[in-house]
Amino acid sequence: MSVRVIVADDQEIVRTGLSMILDAQPGIEVVGQAPDGLQAVELARRLRPDVCLFDIRMPGIDGIEATRLLAGPGVADPLAVVVITTFDLDEYVYAALRAGARGFLLKDAGAALLAQAVHAAASGDALIAPSVTARLIEAFADTGPAGRAGQPIDPLTEREEQVLAAVAGGRTNSEVAKDLHIALSTVKSHIASLMAKIGARNRVEIAIWAYETKRVRSGLRRQ
Repeated sequence: MSVRVIVADDQEIVRTGLSMILDAQPGIEVVGQAPDGLQAVELARRLRPDVCLFDIRMPGIDGIEATRLLAGPGVADPLAVVVITTFDLDEYVYAALRAGARGFLLKDAGAALLAQAVHAAASGDALIAPSVTARLIEAFADTGPAGRAGQPIDPLTEREEQVLAAVAGGRTNSEVAKDLHIALSTVKSHIASLMAKIGARNRVEIAIWAYETKRVRSGLRRQ
C-alpha cells in the first residue's frame, strides 16, 4: 500500500514540483495539495494522510501552527508532519520540531532524501536533513531557557548513549544499526527505551534533548 501524502506550499511551482517528485517515487502517492496553512489543516483532517509535507512560511497560518494543530502535544490522534524549508538555520524550524514535526528537510534535499523522509515519517520514525541536524539543534539548544531538559528517569546505558549520539547526528535507524553492528530491531528497542527514560515523543526530541543536556557537543557533529 502506498504512503498517502499531502503537500502544502504557497508557491505553486514548488508545490507542483514536490508533488511530481513524490508521485514518481515507489510506494508514495500525493493525495492532495494546499496553498496555505489553513487549507492544509482542513485537508489533512479530512483526508487523514499518512504524511503531511509542509512549508514553514505560508499565509493564513504558517507551517508551525499547522504542525501544532495536527501533531502537537494535545492532539489525540496526531498526524505525521515533515517540514521542508529553504532555511537551514531558522528559529521557525526549531519551533516546528517543538510543535510535533517528525523532521525537516531543505528544499534542495533531492528526490531520494525526500522519499526517505516521507517513508520514515510514515513508519513512525523521523529524519532531519543530515547536513544541518547538529548545528541547528545545538544552536537553539544553546540559546534556549536554562533547565529546559531534565535528566533521565533512569541512567542511560553505554549503548543507549551511543545510539543517542548517532540519532543527534542525523543517522537513520538503518545507519545506526550498520554503524554499531547491531540489528535494526535492537536499534528500535534502544530508541524506545531512550524515549521512555527522557520523556521524548520521537527521535527529533531525542536529538534536541541530547544537545540541551550537552551530551552531544560540536565534536560529534556530522558534516
